[in-house]
Amino acid sequence: MKIKTALLGALAGAGVMLALAAPASAYIACNREGDCWHTEDRVAVPGVHFEYHPDDWYFHRHWDHDDHMRYRDYHEGRGYWRNGVWITL
Repeated sequence: MKIKTALLGALAGAGVMLALAAPASAYIACNREGDCWHTEDRVAVPGVHFEYHPDDWYFHRHWDHDDHMRYRDYHEGRGYWRNGVWITL
């Protein structure tokens, strides 16, 4: 009985560690113009540079005090923001 309990505990612990080690599936992307938005994918666009931050980065910013950075609303579909306009890929 003790071996079974220990084995189940080890499996549960391994499952928790695996879940915590999984890569993040959400990001905050920002372009050089200061547009930032929530995304689940890292996109590559020729001639356009994006910085990617962890999803919780949004909560550590002072959006109302930063003249350069603007958070844009979520937009359906694959694309990116540029100067306040959604560009569909």
